[in-house]
Amino acid sequence: MTANVELTERQYRLLDTTSKLVGLVLVAAGLDVGGSTLAGIALAVAGTACATATVFITNE
Repeated sequence: MTANVELTERQYRLLDTTSKLVGLVLVAAGLDVGGSTLAGIALAVAGTACATATVFITNE
């Protein structure tokens, strides 16, 4: 089961930029907490997932 969500070009750009900035902030927070700690790794993984989320959205 897949959901089809249609975004305008402007909405897609806004979502893409926002997700990448949030991902960057989460990765930076993970490094600040400590890159080798469990919390730091979890923040970095969450940031990476957030930053790449729009890769899976088709923009037509």
